[in-house]
Amino acid sequence: MTGQQVQELTVLTVGQVAESFGVTVRTLHHYDEIGLLSPSERSAAGYRLYTDEDLTRLQHVVVYRRLGFPLEQISELLDGGTGAAVVEHLHRQRAAVMSRLEEMRDLVTAIDRALEQEMTGNKLTDDEMRELFGDAFDDDYAEEAQQRWGDTDAWQQSQRRTARYTRSDWEDIKAEQDASNAAFVAAMEAGQPADSVAAMDAAEASRRTIERWFYDITPDFHRNLGDMYLQDPRFTKTYEDIRPGLAQFVRDAIHANADRADNASS
Repeated sequence: MTGQQVQELTVLTVGQVAESFGVTVRTLHHYDEIGLLSPSERSAAGYRLYTDEDLTRLQHVVVYRRLGFPLEQISELLDGGTGAAVVEHLHRQRAAVMSRLEEMRDLVTAIDRALEQEMTGNKLTDDEMRELFGDAFDDDYAEEAQQRWGDTDAWQQSQRRTARYTRSDWEDIKAEQDASNAAFVAAMEAGQPADSVAAMDAAEASRRTIERWFYDITPDFHRNLGDMYLQDPRFTKTYEDIRPGLAQFVRDAIHANADRADNASS
């Protein structure tokens, strides 16, 4: 094998180097212009040719660039080394990469936590729910409700939906509930009976809030909730605290609205 053949095997053109290292030809030309990496050889036609030593230097440049070092600092690091420069650079690069890995692990952990919150809907804590809904939210009642209705389709549908809700969603739910209650109170204070259009419309708005946010509920199924507002003292108190007599009025309005729905479908 001749010396010329050996040289052909141990040097690369700009295009070959660019492809091998994942950089552009333009980048290599720029490195040459600023003196960061000038090819050691030239072809007979004047084309740049890179030797193994050049490629080793380029490898360091690429690693340092990926680590975020500016070109000027990379030049200082590469040109200020000793005879053991390659080993020193590799140790330095390894330390920098390990440090970056630790940062990335912390970042991945933070992202995972944020992702978990997004996927679970930033579910509010019990204290936050109590702050938003007041005495209407009760830990013991929530547990009792699960024991009583946990096997029902409505309960399971509600759990699937609410698991995704953000604080903003819960605030919207609270606003809709407050609007329905205000409509009931307005009808009462205006002397409207529970079977008046105003009272029935308030009952229908309440039913739609449940259906939109929690589970499918027909007007007839809504009757059961209306009855529970009187049967369960905790529900009764929630309405009586708003206005005396409201629990009975709401129950009767719900029944009247269900009757209206039955008549409309018959």
